[in-house]
Amino acid sequence: MPHIDAPLFVVGLVLVTAVVVALDVITGTAVRLFPLLIFLPAIVSGLGTVRQTAVASVWVFVVVIVTTAYLGGRTSDLLLAGGFTAMFGVLSVFGCRYRVRREEEVHRLRSAAAALQRQIVRPLPLRTPNLAVDGLYQPVEEDTMVGGDMYEVSVSPNGTRVLIADVQGKGIPAIGTALAVLGAFREAAYREETLLGVVNALENAVVRQNTFATRNGEPERLVTALVLDIRQELMVEAVDCGHIAPYVIHDGEVVQVNLGEPGVPLGVASLSVSPRRRERFVFPAGAKMLLCTDGVTEARDPDGDFYPLEDRLRTWARVPPARLAKALCADLRAFTRTAPRDDIAVLTLRRTEQGPGLTIEEAVEGGSGERLGDPAAATP
Repeated sequence: MPHIDAPLFVVGLVLVTAVVVALDVITGTAVRLFPLLIFLPAIVSGLGTVRQTAVASVWVFVVVIVTTAYLGGRTSDLLLAGGFTAMFGVLSVFGCRYRVRREEEVHRLRSAAAALQRQIVRPLPLRTPNLAVDGLYQPVEEDTMVGGDMYEVSVSPNGTRVLIADVQGKGIPAIGTALAVLGAFREAAYREETLLGVVNALENAVVRQNTFATRNGEPERLVTALVLDIRQELMVEAVDCGHIAPYVIHDGEVVQVNLGEPGVPLGVASLSVSPRRRERFVFPAGAKMLLCTDGVTEARDPDGDFYPLEDRLRTWARVPPARLAKALCADLRAFTRTAPRDDIAVLTLRRTEQGPGLTIEEAVEGGSGERLGDPAAATP
């Protein structure tokens, strides 16, 4: 809890008292200044502890009584000055006690909220047997720790599965759908053998959430999502549900992976005539992959220009993954010259196992929309 350091408290108390009393004694004016010391405990009560406020109250009471007597005050003056000083001192102590209790309550609530956030959106960095994940998560509403953007990394018997998603809307109203998607992913990522099975589970979760929302008079929400399956081999399997395609950064070059025509967002698959597709692309050893939500790509500067993410990534192509997301978000704030207007989630992925390196051209060829059903596409 906030408090005043003991040496600073003592020095400040004595110094303020000495200045006020000295001015009163030296000037000898008709208007006395020392009675103003009765407000000193109130100042301490807003900054210090209950004990410090009590000490200040007793100190001021003694100083006021002694100074009044020294200046020749009558008995009635002593009683009046002592009474008001004691009353203000007691009120200051009770006020400080109330403030401290409220601060402790807020601290407990924030601790509980932080613990809840760690269960909902796990803090970065994360590490799996074959992947190191870093990044940054920033809800647009500062008083909330969870927003409409979400991410998750899950280790399954079929590899490391990564989710990054963005619920339509932002802030608190989108949290319910975000929680439904996260819960479904954590279960399906381990249970389902195929990535399409995982995405189908997410689709069903969003449909159920929208049905529940409609019954309660709330709007239905769509969810854009990108789901990856990263195994020991260099190929990465991906299902794009209307989300931003990943960027692969390798040997100083940056390429946005070609996942073909984006699929429809989660929640409206029944309205689409085309089934969801699985795509594969190369994630070379030594490369970095960046995933983000539209809080980055749709940010604008005061002139209305969109944030040039790919150009910026080329500038930071050799920045370590642990620093890349922080550099991006700091630059994003400088670019927009204002606080973020949408939730932001940025993930940087790096393989931890060693494997044969590939050129960026080979990586691009691997991300040209190959189908898993094509035998040629199954060979890295």
